[in-house]
Amino acid sequence: MSTSRIFILAAVAAASIAGQSIAAVSPDEAAKLKTTLTPLGAERAGNADGSIPAWTGGYTTVAPGWTGDKVRPDPFADEKPLYSVTSQNADQYSDKLSEGVKAMLKKYPDWRIDVYPTHRTAAAPRYVYDNTFTNATRAQLVNDGISTKGAYGGIPFPIAKNGAEAIWNHLLAWRGECKHLHGDSLVIAADGKVVLASTSDTFMEYPYYDHRNTLEKFGDGDFWWIDQTNVAPPYKAGERLLVRDPVDISKGRKAWQYLVGQRRVRLAPTVAFDTPNFIASGIANFDETFIFNGSPERYTWKLLGKKEMIIPYNQSKLTATAENGHEDQVTKAHFLNPDLTRWELHRVWVVEAELRPGARHTQPKRRFYLDEDTWLAMLAESYDAQGRLWKTLQAIPYLYPDLPGVVVESGVVFNLLDGDYIIDFLQTKPSAMIPNVPASRFTPEAIAASSVK
Repeated sequence: MSTSRIFILAAVAAASIAGQSIAAVSPDEAAKLKTTLTPLGAERAGNADGSIPAWTGGYTTVAPGWTGDKVRPDPFADEKPLYSVTSQNADQYSDKLSEGVKAMLKKYPDWRIDVYPTHRTAAAPRYVYDNTFTNATRAQLVNDGISTKGAYGGIPFPIAKNGAEAIWNHLLAWRGECKHLHGDSLVIAADGKVVLASTSDTFMEYPYYDHRNTLEKFGDGDFWWIDQTNVAPPYKAGERLLVRDPVDISKGRKAWQYLVGQRRVRLAPTVAFDTPNFIASGIANFDETFIFNGSPERYTWKLLGKKEMIIPYNQSKLTATAENGHEDQVTKAHFLNPDLTRWELHRVWVVEAELRPGARHTQPKRRFYLDEDTWLAMLAESYDAQGRLWKTLQAIPYLYPDLPGVVVESGVVFNLLDGDYIIDFLQTKPSAMIPNVPASRFTPEAIAASSVK
């Protein structure tokens, strides 16, 4: 029996309790985070054949001479692929490929996946590790598993017992404290034509990870703030979007939009779930940002287990290409340029989402593949109301030794039925980690005062 099959069978019991409110783990179980598990809850050991190495602290070496305004160099630039997966040999690797990836290989025979040596580069600051350890024995799911409490500054459920806990780990994964980003969202039509959907200047802050906070000060506040301003194309220039997401879903997402033509800020209650994302020209939905984003309330979440899978990882070559002004080299018709895209073998948690009774969504069934080292979704697929495989999503995970961490700020949504796809926020400048800014910066009053009139 394969290792991945054993992982799946071992977690079947956990799937049956998905969606329930489960209390924190015992101190004895939490102690594994300092022995057999990494500080964020992954298996510290490698796999049996050594193709996945042991985690030894992640990659935290900042290149000599690098400064924050420069493109981060690729520490693995000299590596060659171990092998490539194509439509011709996909069956050989079938148990390590997502259904979405297999569908892409079948639909586009000229696509390939270059698989490189696995590097477990994920890391986080010490305070994140310490908070994760504390969260393990105090964090809880509430509101039928769609909210969390008792967590701050780290992974809330590092020893996840069900799908709801796992998806909250993704939502609250370490991505830094505060950052300034520049990037493009690109639509690639079925005929290969590339259209600029938007160029955005974006500030993101994660109050949940503010090192100056405590659980008592954070309470059940907002875990994520974003202030995104479109600067191109001309007909979108000046448009602005502000979003604030709470850990208590009963409070609801707060979103506001500034439209230049109206010259006012207005509430945007539809900026959520399956509403087409106007920043992404409507091809991707708002809850497909970062592969999954926003409230988990419309689904029940099942933890299907852990398995070894080939996923995108350590994408320094691709991101550096765009940041160095060669964005045009990133895209091909139907898929990202395989010459620039790095895939590795990692262990992932498989989480399935099924529409709750009485809820509505254009995608009644979805499946996510969460990297065990970061808890970030690296791949996903979704099905339409007829049960057809509709979309497959791929993250573009960035390696930031200076943070330190592996984070996802960009993603790709492929429409398997229509043949088009979108890169949601491909960075065109190096992201800048900046000091935390006051909460007043992320308010409708602030964007009204500072927007183009």
